[in-house]
Amino acid sequence: MASPWKDARGVIVSTTPTLEGRPIQEYCGIVTGEVIVGANLFRDMFAGIRDIVGGRSGSYEQAIQELQAEAAALGGNAVVGIDLDYEVIGPNGSMLMVSASGTAVRV
Repeated sequence: MASPWKDARGVIVSTTPTLEGRPIQEYCGIVTGEVIVGANLFRDMFAGIRDIVGGRSGSYEQAIQELQAEAAALGGNAVVGIDLDYEVIGPNGSMLMVSASGTAVRV
């Protein structure tokens, strides 16, 4: 079972379409969060270390925080069905765009 995650705003986020034991009362709309970061040698090196020793990607967390803020602005207290994606953009693939999307709901 997927574990929902909650931040200081109290907006629950989950990749699942529902939250067990928390029926959806209202659908508030689709929400998104995007972050663009520059790629460089040091960042890539430290990301590789993070993959080995564990940790979380700050870019994904920033995109999720934007998504949570948008959901709260729509009156939602949870986001379900979250999809995380990334795209290499810019000349020579010098930037990384991280995006998160989901459905804001009130449970």
